[in-house]
Amino acid sequence: MAGTAREKQLIQEGPAIVLVEPQLGENIGMVARAMANFGLAELRIVNPRDGWPSDKARAAASKADHVIDGVSVFASLPEAIADLNYVIATTARERDGFKPVRGPVEAGRILRERFVGGQKTGILFGRERFGLYNDEVGLADEIVTFPVNPAFASLNIAQAVLLMSYEWMKSGLESETQTAFEGPRMDPAPKASLQGLFDHLEEALSVRGYFRPPTKKPKMVDNLRAVLTRPGFAEAEIKVLRGVISSLDYFSPKEPRGAAYPERKATADAKTHAADGAKSGERDCE
Repeated sequence: MAGTAREKQLIQEGPAIVLVEPQLGENIGMVARAMANFGLAELRIVNPRDGWPSDKARAAASKADHVIDGVSVFASLPEAIADLNYVIATTARERDGFKPVRGPVEAGRILRERFVGGQKTGILFGRERFGLYNDEVGLADEIVTFPVNPAFASLNIAQAVLLMSYEWMKSGLESETQTAFEGPRMDPAPKASLQGLFDHLEEALSVRGYFRPPTKKPKMVDNLRAVLTRPGFAEAEIKVLRGVISSLDYFSPKEPRGAAYPERKATADAKTHAADGAKSGERDCE
């Protein structure tokens, strides 16, 4: 399956996800998939409406079989959380009571701290239609709620699990901006390469009368160089730009690349070879 690397270590740790009276097997499967994406594996289900096991749940889990195979089913919520040291309940509605209310980022960090301390933790998620009852929220230590549109606050159960699973995973990273892989490292090109780009572009533009009136050329050149120095081009990027300029400079619709050897191209190549020859001669004399 795309994005799945079976040769890599499978992370299976963290808080238990507790679903209270979920209705559809498909939703349970999507919850399992969200958990697997972010390294959670312990799924507890309280009184599922359509029973358990569920072929629909396994199909919707998209190969998160380790989560589905490890599901524990309980008849009541107190039984499902009996062995846990710390439990948070998710809700989108304001509740009467004295429980602390956390955002998902802070909740993820607290869960991580308690996990590192050896405690068993869990996150409660309610029914698809109306969430958790007040007495069920009362069994939790704290409440977590998401910063959502107040006029449209209801989340799909798999979405809610995904958000908390993501915050759990992020809380264990060395940096919250860390990613699974990185783009290629490209060091800034040496100034000689950048100067070559400047000279090439300036010459190509001069031939085409870009610098008008001539008195404004110094300022126009300064502006071009200011634009081109800002990105911090790598050597490979400068080569791409030089190729583009060459194509526009030496060739035309009437003389496209491959059809002829334009005079300006021949002159530029001769100048380049002469410069390379001079450098080679200097090295031979050393």
